[in-house]
Amino acid sequence: MILLGSTGSIGVNTLLVAKRFGIDVEVLVCGKNIKLLNEQIKEHNPKVVVIADEEDIKDVNHDKVYSGEEAILKVIEDSHSELLVNALVGFLGLRPTLTALKCKKRVALANKESLVASGAFIDASKIQPIDSEHFGLWYLLQDRPVSKMIITASGGAFRDWDVKRIQNATLADTQKHPNWSMGQKITIDSATMVNKMFELLEARWLFGEGEYDAIIETQSLIHALIDFKDGSTTAHFAHASMQLPIAYALDKQMDENILAHVDLLKVGSLEFREITQERYPIWQIKNELLKNPARGVVVNAANEAAIEKFINKEIGFMDVSKNIITAFEKFTETPKNIDDVFAIDEEVRRFVKTSSK
Repeated sequence: MILLGSTGSIGVNTLLVAKRFGIDVEVLVCGKNIKLLNEQIKEHNPKVVVIADEEDIKDVNHDKVYSGEEAILKVIEDSHSELLVNALVGFLGLRPTLTALKCKKRVALANKESLVASGAFIDASKIQPIDSEHFGLWYLLQDRPVSKMIITASGGAFRDWDVKRIQNATLADTQKHPNWSMGQKITIDSATMVNKMFELLEARWLFGEGEYDAIIETQSLIHALIDFKDGSTTAHFAHASMQLPIAYALDKQMDENILAHVDLLKVGSLEFREITQERYPIWQIKNELLKNPARGVVVNAANEAAIEKFINKEIGFMDVSKNIITAFEKFTETPKNIDDVFAIDEEVRRFVKTSSK
């Protein structure tokens, strides 16, 4: 297989599952964590390695190392692997997804931005989602009429804060996730609830038109629920581990025990909360976005640009959502083709970066 984003949490878990199933790793792609990459090279012996920066090539313990986005696309085109696992973060992951599909490879997708920004131009039947929420929906689906598909959210770093305090939240505050440790951007996205809105949009592209929603489940033991038209509801329980959806993405006939079962007697009780616009202002555009899912490119571009401004201390935390909402209201056109996606992305980023707030 080809693994993009090998040193992130999903990449690390993918390699654990690949080793367990005896899957060869042909290509490893990572950013700047060269120390961990060298450990992965030693254990998995890839044929080719791609990293972010050319200046780091000298530090990589491999005789076939390339750098940059073009190199990623070329190794995908030249590879013999039928499976690509895309765990890159951000819009950077879109072109590799498109290239892999063009090369008729199977794509196990953890890169949300591919479907969020370009779902209208991607054949979702060729995608196997690695997200726990989409895996949960897929796992629950039966040949019965569905009323609503629901995914769960942890609530992020500020779910228990007084709402007035959130205005003054720092970057360090956003990283204190109540349930687990993730990368910087996705933890910010969890705090704003943008991450969950993206997952709803992904679900819309993966499973088609219908009603989608999200609720907070504070322990992250339920990942998805389906309301059927007959009045019954099913829920997918599992301990929060990416190894389960990854295992199914790598081997659809998966019949091994991957996780310990959830012991409901030890859990005792579960708590559910509503996602409110007061705490998560971005939620006010959720319904409009789901009605017009091709406009996801605007939300994604605005989010990435606003997060950059927040990290640089140019705006406050609550301004991230304000920037996204302003851009969403301004840019109402929908892309007609993939070139439009990249053009709109560029235009929205420029608008957000040059706006005063």
